Amino acid sequence: MQVSIETTGELQRRLTVEVPAEQVEQEVATRLHSLAQRVRIDGFRPGKVPLKVVVQRYGDKVRDEVTDEVVQRSLGDALRQENLHPAGGPRIESREVIPGASLRFTVVLEIFPDVQLASLDDLTLECPTAQVTDQDVDELLETLRRQRRAWEPVQRAACDGDRLVIDYQGTIDGAPLPGGSAESVSAELGSGRLLDAFEEQLRGLKPGDRAAFDVSYPAEHPKAEVAGKTVHYTILVHSVSESHMPALDEDFARGFGVTEGGVDALRIEVRANMERELARAIRGRLKDQVMSALLARNPVTVPDTLMREEVERLQAQAAESGDSTKGVSGPEDLESAARRRVGLGLIIAELVRVNGIAVDPVRVRAAVEGIAASYENPDEVVQWYYGDRGLLSGVESMVLEDQVVDWVAERAGVREVPGTFRELTHSAAE
Repeated sequence: MQVSIETTGELQRRLTVEVPAEQVEQEVATRLHSLAQRVRIDGFRPGKVPLKVVVQRYGDKVRDEVTDEVVQRSLGDALRQENLHPAGGPRIESREVIPGASLRFTVVLEIFPDVQLASLDDLTLECPTAQVTDQDVDELLETLRRQRRAWEPVQRAACDGDRLVIDYQGTIDGAPLPGGSAESVSAELGSGRLLDAFEEQLRGLKPGDRAAFDVSYPAEHPKAEVAGKTVHYTILVHSVSESHMPALDEDFARGFGVTEGGVDALRIEVRANMERELARAIRGRLKDQVMSALLARNPVTVPDTLMREEVERLQAQAAESGDSTKGVSGPEDLESAARRRVGLGLIIAELVRVNGIAVDPVRVRAAVEGIAASYENPDEVVQWYYGDRGLLSGVESMVLEDQVVDWVAERAGVREVPGTFRELTHSAAE
């Protein structure tokens, strides 16, 4: 077998492989002789079919099968011989098959980049520090109370904190604004979810009132159909309601599954949840810094094959969740996210290989049990994960990534940066 390699790009290679004719012919002849002993053809006794008849009837099919097998086997041998590691499946560009002559085929492929890991000795990470304070707990309890407000209709002018149910129609220069009309829409004054100029016109309106007014939208408004334009609105107010906050008492606590201990027990549970959320936010900050540092210090060329596969994976995840990919607004952002993820994967894989970092089964078990804890039958979920290699592999990858973060943090300088629960958790949610 003869192999020649042509470099057609930084990671692109063209492989030409030539297999001696006798190797192909010998396998074809062996296959046909075996077939002659087994095949059944009218007019001949089993095992007595002349080889010439078998060749006439099955020769082309057998040769195609043998050629396909020889190509696949020879390709594997050639890749091992030349120490090439394809990033994705090689593509057969051409194949030349002439009976009695050599089998010659050409394959194009991308190889994995050579990742040269840079030193991390001078790396400094900022580790946020914060505590869940009594005030933080109080604020969250107030948020929970607001979420469980009761609304009572009133016959008075609307003010901040009230909820209106309205119909509205919007026009521009007398033409209906596409998507600018709706019926029985709730609008809460002072919530910050309405344009200030629109909300201001709703204040003081009572049930049954009608109003008409213009709203000028800024040029930088995200909706192009109204950016820099003036929209004329007509409004009908169906109702005005004021809110009533539930008391922070035992009944309120029972609404969150706290059946004993009342408000004090609820506060303990709320604090514990907030502390877990804070720990995740701090960990996320540290992980983001580590990953950004690895990318910045280890520039790597991402194979197009892997990037296309990652783009498809991100699109599939977005479609499955019914939501757009987080932080991705268009094809360019999608490709950028895919390139980052693939690049990090290559760097992490090399870092793991060079430093002998092995996935910790104890941490894997803890991660699986953490996932299972939110289900009705945690033990069954744990068994499910350990019985499905694909599911478990995903958890192992997540754990190994966390171990890499720990490995880098142990070797880098770490500077503590004071923060607050609100700062850290709100930025993590954005």
